[in-house]
Amino acid sequence: MPSFDRRSARDMLVDAGLRPTRQRLSLAELLFAKGDRHVSAELLQQEAEKVNVSVSLATIYNTLHQFTQAGLLREVAVEGNKAYFDTNTSDHHHFFFEEDNRVVDIPGGMSVDALPEVPEGMEITRVDVVVRLRRKKN
Repeated sequence: MPSFDRRSARDMLVDAGLRPTRQRLSLAELLFAKGDRHVSAELLQQEAEKVNVSVSLATIYNTLHQFTQAGLLREVAVEGNKAYFDTNTSDHHHFFFEEDNRVVDIPGGMSVDALPEVPEGMEITRVDVVVRLRRKKN
């Protein structure tokens, strides 16, 4: 896999219709240089601090949502106020490990059958399945 650098980030943002600001470029590099992964805004902020990228948590949330709206990320909601952002935007489902607050792709995929009838004039755009896991209690 070729390396993902600032030029790759710039091209990706421009292709998605986003202005390649300094902060967007830095965050895109952090997000996409490591391949497919799931990150929270807080984790991304920690990674940014480690490489001396100064960015507020609010800016990170705004950027993650802009990237999601542009189709660069997929939001995975696991709690009412807790979301992860997936760099793999293909149709797939997730395990959520409750004790570790960790999201991973379900290997091999899965099928969802018997979807409900949708209201008149509406269509299903995506089905998200998050299977919550915890260690068994003895």
